[in-house]
Amino acid sequence: MEVVKLEQKGHVAFVTLNRPDAMNAFNYDMLAELGQVVESIRINPDVRVVIFTGAGNRAFSVGADLKERKTLSEARVKRNIYKIGEVFTMIENLPQPTIAVLNGYAFGGGMELALACDFRFAVDTAVMGLTETGLAIIPGAGGTQRLPRLIGETRALELILTARRLDAATALEYGMLTNVASLDELPKVVDQFIEALLSNGPIALQQAKFAIKHGMNTDLQTGLAIERKAYEMTIPTEDRLEALEAFAEKRKPSFKGK
Repeated sequence: MEVVKLEQKGHVAFVTLNRPDAMNAFNYDMLAELGQVVESIRINPDVRVVIFTGAGNRAFSVGADLKERKTLSEARVKRNIYKIGEVFTMIENLPQPTIAVLNGYAFGGGMELALACDFRFAVDTAVMGLTETGLAIIPGAGGTQRLPRLIGETRALELILTARRLDAATALEYGMLTNVASLDELPKVVDQFIEALLSNGPIALQQAKFAIKHGMNTDLQTGLAIERKAYEMTIPTEDRLEALEAFAEKRKPSFKGK
């Protein structure tokens, strides 16, 4: 059985964590396969948006596979921690916009994968949190770094140090989610967001993401220089000229990602 499924529909890649019987928990094989899938997406010029979700209707992912973890030596635990951090950084660094669709529980590493994505949508019954301190460990796949950057230091400290589990409405209020919808409405809400992304120039999307991500980790003047360089990447593209022609002709542009 494929523990990570990859399907492409048009310009959208759908990545599904596929261990529903284990609530899509991460064992080493899943992490290795996820890394390979992410790398294949990174080099695919036809993919313009990436969706991550979990198989079944119970969980996005509950994090590390604790049954596997109990059998591992300290050296292998370290191997798994390094691997999950490496793979989630690969996801964060994808040039395409990324969306995590939380279809159920998202705990520990599952929540950390969602935090590595650009946007997070959740079904209204989803429950999520960085719960590692309850297991006498800490988030080890980016949670202590990405969560405070997203919602602020004090709230991140609150959630991580209490191992608190949030319902979707509270997570939305805290700024962890982009949107929340019912199970029936969630696909429509996500599709509308995807359509909004795909209506814009794909190279521009990637360069804007690059400028924001890299600029946020530096001072303003360096960030402005990054922005100028990213802008310059869009100037010689066919898509920029197509946008100008479409505007003059009062029609929707047809972007090719060139």
